[in-house]
Amino acid sequence: MKLYMAPMEGITNHVYRRAYLHHFGQIDRYYMPFLSSTGLNYKEIRDIAPENNQGMDVIPQILTNQTDVFLGLAGMLKDLGYSEVNLNLGCPSGTVTAKGRGSGFLRFLPELDQFLEEIFATSPLPISVKTRIGYADEAEWPAILEILMKYPFTEMIIHPRLRMDLYRGEVRPGTYEFAVERTVKAEKASDYLCYNGDINTVEDYEILRSRFPETEKVMLGRGLIANPGLPRELRGDGSMKREQLGAFLDEIYTEYRKIVPDEKNTLFRLLEIWTYLSRSFPEGEKVLKRIRKSKSLREYESVVCEALRTFGD
Repeated sequence: MKLYMAPMEGITNHVYRRAYLHHFGQIDRYYMPFLSSTGLNYKEIRDIAPENNQGMDVIPQILTNQTDVFLGLAGMLKDLGYSEVNLNLGCPSGTVTAKGRGSGFLRFLPELDQFLEEIFATSPLPISVKTRIGYADEAEWPAILEILMKYPFTEMIIHPRLRMDLYRGEVRPGTYEFAVERTVKAEKASDYLCYNGDINTVEDYEILRSRFPETEKVMLGRGLIANPGLPRELRGDGSMKREQLGAFLDEIYTEYRKIVPDEKNTLFRLLEIWTYLSRSFPEGEKVLKRIRKSKSLREYESVVCEALRTFGD
């Protein structure tokens, strides 16, 4: 079993990744939120800085439909010491897909095919891909998969939803099954595929492995943010402890106070985490509502301390 942390913009940055490594550390590989331009801003530069990612297997992700941008970023990342990059064909955000990027690129298969041919011809780094299974209809998937499998991706991470699904409704396991069957026929290595989507509990994971025993790699996203102890549970090492969660949150809070210039933006970043994390608390909706209403970090601290007293043992 290999467990990956999904790239989640605004959440799984270097602050979150380092705190997670220090207090949980049962993730095999961390995927970095996407880069989309060679003109990196200060936040992006800080996130990819090698000194902020020590001790982790971190894979940067690139979101673009332009060959020169992809190759420019890949070259920059190679110079920083990274050994692989991941292509984002999964982001469902309207502002992204409207420009034909992320899962929006899946609407334009001839252009995608040409783009892949160009980047693989000269990429300075090996490339993996994270993809959805179509834009508006799962009948698109066979043609998409056929194109992707023409190229030597190191691995293919599949989120079996359409762009139009966003994150709603059930995943579409039949499309993942099709990829498993196609991979076997193509004699790809058993670890070529990685599954991503709605693994929130041990039961979810066991159902997945029962149906797809060939799947050795699983990427965790919202389920991990909601329950940072999920990898421990999947590995049979017990559930998350109150003290462990408290220390984890304290490190994130402390690090944000160092790098974010004002209380309002610090509260906003912490709120993004609590949008999911609150689900692990007995009265999570009330906790989230109180954090949303916090006007200062002192108020935030009070809410979190009170919430932690209700958590677990």
